[in-house]
Amino acid sequence: MENSSKFDSPTNISLASSDAVFDMIEYKAISIFLVLVICGVGIVGNIMVVLVVLTTREMKTPTNCYLVSLAVADLMVLVAAGLPNISDSLAGTWIYGHTGCLGITYFQYLGINVSSCSITAFTVERYIAVCHPMRAHTMCTVSRAKRIIAFVWICTSIYCMLWFFLVDINVNKSQHLECGYKVSRNLYLPIYLLDFALFFVTPLVVATMLYGLIGRILFASPIPHQADSTAKPWRERSGREKNGVNTRESKPSSRSRTRGALSSRKQVTKMLAVVVILFALLWMPYRTLVLVNSFMDNPFLNPWFVLFCRLCVYTNSAINPVVYNLMSQKFRAAFKRLCKCGGEPPPRSLYMATASYSLAREPLPPTPQPQDHKEGKQPPPMSNMALPKRQQPPSRSKGENGDELYFSVV
Repeated sequence: MENSSKFDSPTNISLASSDAVFDMIEYKAISIFLVLVICGVGIVGNIMVVLVVLTTREMKTPTNCYLVSLAVADLMVLVAAGLPNISDSLAGTWIYGHTGCLGITYFQYLGINVSSCSITAFTVERYIAVCHPMRAHTMCTVSRAKRIIAFVWICTSIYCMLWFFLVDINVNKSQHLECGYKVSRNLYLPIYLLDFALFFVTPLVVATMLYGLIGRILFASPIPHQADSTAKPWRERSGREKNGVNTRESKPSSRSRTRGALSSRKQVTKMLAVVVILFALLWMPYRTLVLVNSFMDNPFLNPWFVLFCRLCVYTNSAINPVVYNLMSQKFRAAFKRLCKCGGEPPPRSLYMATASYSLAREPLPPTPQPQDHKEGKQPPPMSNMALPKRQQPPSRSKGENGDELYFSVV
């Protein structure tokens, strides 16, 4: 088997393209340093994503379930693709044996394919949540997300088993072991085309169409305002009746809640769209290189460009936690709490404000006047009478003018 075939796949493990490159101290030092930094940041960040979603109750949403699946897949890519490259470059030969060659190759492709499927899954989930809010109550649930994730992992695991029969240990011209192709690389063209279509082109086409529809709804249509304002109306009415609050007086706070919900929905959509764009940009060099080389008799294998392509792949698996921290207040707050190693949780009001809730100040109903009884008028209903002092809720406080204020969590 020709030695140049080792660059047609991320599974073929060495960061160098020839024995001459192995002797280049500069190349080895730069490649090992960059891979270590990217893989280290990515491994720590993706572990934090998994931990904050699994340990924080408020973070267990359908979208975050897909992000956990994406984080696990990215961890698999970084551990199975990035770290073996470092050891192989340092040793100059393959050190993991035949079993390691099969297992590492399998887990690399499993992580790569599951990550693209997870991106497609949360894109569809966002489309349903934004464009079909009535269906979202039954379709966008945590239990349904878990079933979809399990289905994706099972199907992709079965699909990737074909790599057990396509790679093997080979001896190169310098009598060094390498994990490479079992047969001529020309026979792998149908597999590369299928992977390119299923796990790169299809997710991008679906994401482009659905995010276009989502953008039209969020930024050019008033439908989300109506949908948000009608969500769970019986709870709002019940709360107003219990507190004796006039419906007209609570309309401004309802509009502010609607604007807050819409703003939060836009922010989540922007964050996920950035993840998809980074996936497209960072995978484009490598996918293009593999596809073009599959049709060329003399493939283009410049070692520095190949290193650039692989670093883009590793960066794609490492950058998502950074995006979550920069664009999501909830993730940023959860990461800070996790870094404090179980420190004191923030006050409830602050946490709920972080989680896109708001505090609405509602005025108390007017107390009945004594002259009403003298004039023969009927006393107001009990719901409009002031509670005795010992029954007043503890959340009331005195305003600047001595008036009582009532704060309710919306």
